[in-house]
Amino acid sequence: MSDELDQAAALEELERTIALANRKRPEMQFTGACYNCEESVDKGLFCCPECCDDYQRIERAKQQRRVA
Repeated sequence: MSDELDQAAALEELERTIALANRKRPEMQFTGACYNCEESVDKGLFCCPECCDDYQRIERAKQQRRVA
């Protein structure tokens, strides 16, 4: 028969499993191309910091248009 500590551990494991199953997954996946200008990249999501900044600026503008 399990005691209170075993039950608490089981509940904690269940809550952790549920939280991991419901976590937000990364939306951007490595594709081999810059997300902004589509230039070929070996690693990462953008070819340069400027493209990253431009992409983030564009996405913020899109979100602002959705809210308004």
